[in-house]
Amino acid sequence: MDVLDAIRARRSVRAYRDTPVPDEVLARVLEAARLAPSARNRQEWRFIAVRDEATRRALAEAAKGQTWVAEAPVCLAFCATEDQYVMSCGQKAGTVDVSAALAYVTLAAAAEGLGTCWLGAFYEDRVKAILGAPAGARVVGMTPLGYPAENPPPRPRKPAGDVISFERW
Repeated sequence: MDVLDAIRARRSVRAYRDTPVPDEVLARVLEAARLAPSARNRQEWRFIAVRDEATRRALAEAAKGQTWVAEAPVCLAFCATEDQYVMSCGQKAGTVDVSAALAYVTLAAAAEGLGTCWLGAFYEDRVKAILGAPAGARVVGMTPLGYPAENPPPRPRKPAGDVISFERW
C-alpha cells in the first residue's frame, strides 16, 4: 500500500475486535511516530503504548467515558515532553510535532490493516495521572489501535478548489 492508499483507507474506527496486535506490527506503527519530523529535530516527545486492560479502561473513562476506546487491544498516548518552545511562526512546537507523529501513526496503522481514532476529547490531567506523566509534559492526543470490527464509509471531503490555492489565498 502506498501513502495515498493509506490516506484513503484511514478511517476513524470506533469498534474493535479483541484480536491482539502482534509485537512486530506494533513496533512498525510506533516506528512511524519515531521517524516523524519535529521542529529543529528536537524530538521532545514520548509515545506510550498501553496494552493492560485495566489501564485502557481507565483511559477510556478519562476520554469522557468513550468506552469503545478500551475495546482495542492497544491504546496509544502521544505526549510532548515540554511545551515551552515556540517556533518563530508562533506555534508551540510540542503540539505540532506530536500531531505530526500521531498522523504518521494513523497512516502506518491503516497500511497494517489496523484501525485508529484520533482522540482530542479527554481530560488531560486524568490521562497524565493514569500514565504517570511528569508535570511539564502535555498529552496532545490518544488513539485506540486494533483490528476494526466495523468498516466506516469515507467521510465527505470538501472539493479541492475549496481548500487548495496556488500562490495566494
